[in-house]
Amino acid sequence: MPVFLLVFSLVTPAYAIHVESIESHSEFTCEPIRLRMCQDLPYNTTFMPNLLNHYDQQTAALAMEPFHPMVNLVCSADLRMFLCALYAPVCTVYGHVSMPCRSLCQRAKDECHKLMEIFGVAWPDDMECSRFPDCDEPYPRLEDLLTGSEPTDQSSMTVQRDYGFWCPRELKVDPDLGYTFMGRKDCSAPCPSMFFNQQELTFIRYFIGVVSIVCLSATLFTFLTFLIDVTRFRYPERPIIFYAVCYVMVSLVFFLGFLLEGRVACNPVSPSQFRASTITQGSHNKACTLFFMVLYFFTMAGSVWWVILTITWFLAAVPKWGSEAIEKKALLFHAIAWGLPGALTVTLLALNKIEGDGISGVCFIGLYDIDALRWFVLAPLCVNVAVGVSLLLVGIVALNRVRMEIPLEKENQTKLVKFMIRMGVFSVLYLAPLFTVIGCYIYEHTYRTIWEKTWMENNCRRYHIPCPYKVEETSRPAMVLFLIKYLMMLVVGIPSVFWVGSKKTCFEWASFLHGRRRKDGVNESRQVLQEQPDFAQSLLREPNTPIVRKSRGTSTQGTSTHASSTHLAVLDDLDEPSKASSVHSKASYHSSLRRTRDDRSDTVVYRGTEDRSFHGSNPRLDHPLSTHSSLHQIDSHSRHSSQRDVSVAPPTLITHGTTASDGRAAENEGTNA
Repeated sequence: MPVFLLVFSLVTPAYAIHVESIESHSEFTCEPIRLRMCQDLPYNTTFMPNLLNHYDQQTAALAMEPFHPMVNLVCSADLRMFLCALYAPVCTVYGHVSMPCRSLCQRAKDECHKLMEIFGVAWPDDMECSRFPDCDEPYPRLEDLLTGSEPTDQSSMTVQRDYGFWCPRELKVDPDLGYTFMGRKDCSAPCPSMFFNQQELTFIRYFIGVVSIVCLSATLFTFLTFLIDVTRFRYPERPIIFYAVCYVMVSLVFFLGFLLEGRVACNPVSPSQFRASTITQGSHNKACTLFFMVLYFFTMAGSVWWVILTITWFLAAVPKWGSEAIEKKALLFHAIAWGLPGALTVTLLALNKIEGDGISGVCFIGLYDIDALRWFVLAPLCVNVAVGVSLLLVGIVALNRVRMEIPLEKENQTKLVKFMIRMGVFSVLYLAPLFTVIGCYIYEHTYRTIWEKTWMENNCRRYHIPCPYKVEETSRPAMVLFLIKYLMMLVVGIPSVFWVGSKKTCFEWASFLHGRRRKDGVNESRQVLQEQPDFAQSLLREPNTPIVRKSRGTSTQGTSTHASSTHLAVLDDLDEPSKASSVHSKASYHSSLRRTRDDRSDTVVYRGTEDRSFHGSNPRLDHPLSTHSSLHQIDSHSRHSSQRDVSVAPPTLITHGTTASDGRAAENEGTNA
């Protein structure tokens, strides 16, 4: 007998669930019932989505299939009506749904419970009887059949619901791609833009193209200026060059996005995968993945290099580190500046967070995924800004204290002030665009939900999806907001050109273009940099204090002078060739005069015979001391001593905490003087 019932239920078509030419509802209104099970009811129109959130009648029909045998075997007279009340409810007014009574649910469940066990069908949680109003009336009620009538009791409990976002068929993609849009899986945003029309998109794209060309030209000029003379920009200003390199790549990606328009950021229409043009997500698009890697990596690296720039300024201003001492940490700086962005980029690739930007034509993150924007864009930028600004302020305060407390000559005071102003202006030119970009991201993060609901409100009938319920506020992003965001993302790289902009840069480019090269291996800027510790000591020492040459900034211990602060001042003057040579000559002149006076009472620094024989002796002055001869011989000796100290440093007697090269330099220069 059970076998007969089973065969009967499978072959009897009387109440078979069948959908005849089911189509998506044209509008979110009442539509004819096409489910065969729910034909010949007191009503013939239904409302989608239904009480179980099925998008259309085809989806509802598939969900009803497990109850097919029970309906055919008529285990309960109430089961068919109860199922139709849930899967194809009576349509009254848009958004008003009449709920079946709890007693109807309970009778259907109790009477069909045993048969459901035979067929292995469980009662769904969505159909739990406790969810329905406690009443005992048939379905549908007479009031439900009168369109526009007001309910009179609890059983017709009207429900006004927010169905959320339903992914339109045109935007559905292959589940294997792992796309997500507005919280719905296997869905993608329309391309090129949800918010702007074609005319606005064209204007924004050409705007981005022009700005990217300007930024690319400025940053590339900075980098090429560095390549002409790689010894010109030393620490603490060397990070500016790597900062410029980062924004060369950033502006190049935006320029390529402008040329390619939406061919990288958008999926083209294809019958097999994409019914409409949609935004690219994930790493399946290799060109988009490459754009993302370059753009995100160098954007984060540029931000880190600015932080390292503030760190080098801090080390030069507060602990008084010299140029060579800071340069010894270059490997660590490079590991941090390239390693951290690389780790973030690999993490985002693993998380498959890449998103195409239909507006600019590039690929980035956080355009539609708010969480990715919050943790992988806003958080790193805010941390870098906080650290960089803190170190910058501490360094400026330290340099200002040196300027106020240490009695420098008027010329060096001017140089130090000029360097502080230059450092401050560069930082402001970097921070102002960066703060603007962060502000745009925060604004976009705050209003993104409102923009999406407004888009749903405007396009729900076009895409045949449920319209949002009770939209209290509608808004769309202003085009000027996106123009400012893209402008500041690129302008932030332009300040690097102001650092190299000087007369010396013009002279170097003129010489390079005319094919002229320097004959000497060490440029004038580096010579002044090497001689600067002696210059600072000669300016700051007491009249009867012996001169001690430090090892050109390689010591990181504190000294009684502020040589590094004066060194920072001279760095600002290195861009002017004539001033650099005058500083060198003045340093030698002051040293010669003071050494001549101090030779009478200074302590003699002894050196072994081995050192004298190794290095040889310096020629003494055979004619009376004059300003011209002192300048000439001290200058030539300074060059010789610099090269000798760098090449060989044999063990010698250390006196008063100075190095061997310090004592040797002091003795030789005193002898010459």
